[in-house]
Amino acid sequence: MVPSLAQLLPSGIIKTAMKITEVRSQQHLQELLQDQKRAFLLLFKAGTDNSDCALKSIRDARVEQEDTLILAANVAEVRDIHTYYGIRSAPTLMRFENGVFKSEIKGCHEPQYYGSLIENAVFTATATTDRQTNHRVTVYSTPSCPHCTSLKTHLKHHGIAFRDIDVSKDQQKAQELVQRTGQQGVPQAEINGKWVLGFDKTKVNKLLGI
Repeated sequence: MVPSLAQLLPSGIIKTAMKITEVRSQQHLQELLQDQKRAFLLLFKAGTDNSDCALKSIRDARVEQEDTLILAANVAEVRDIHTYYGIRSAPTLMRFENGVFKSEIKGCHEPQYYGSLIENAVFTATATTDRQTNHRVTVYSTPSCPHCTSLKTHLKHHGIAFRDIDVSKDQQKAQELVQRTGQQGVPQAEINGKWVLGFDKTKVNKLLGI
């Protein structure tokens, strides 16, 4: 029998300020997202080290905002969510704004990072100035690329959510990247519709308003 979220998390977790809610299906997710300004969904695979790490980190994150919905779904039991959104690995944290899927963060990260990510989403969603906006960031990388790691670490440090595409495992995305930019090297990042080749910190910071 596949364990439930309540069994996987230590006693009392569901009742913490994070209010982690277990999702049972894609339909259930849509019901939960209805009229919800912002939400995060952790897709995890029970019994794997990275997923257990991500669950614990989100549990330990310090988030004071009460209007952000935190969800979790075990892909070993709930099989229609990751296929619907094209998510290919677990753990992956998905960010939703007004019920619309906006970005994904793969792997396990420190509690401080998750806390900063959630707080930053709340901040940008409620900001009133032009500078304070949500950013659309996609990073094309490979696991063996040190500059890729530096770029992603820089984004995480500043609480910038991004989609990470490993072109060494996705040949179609690799071909699309060359077609769009004419470049084969990594990292490459698309930030709010503009391309950055390599880890150009000055250009990245300018595009993100850092």
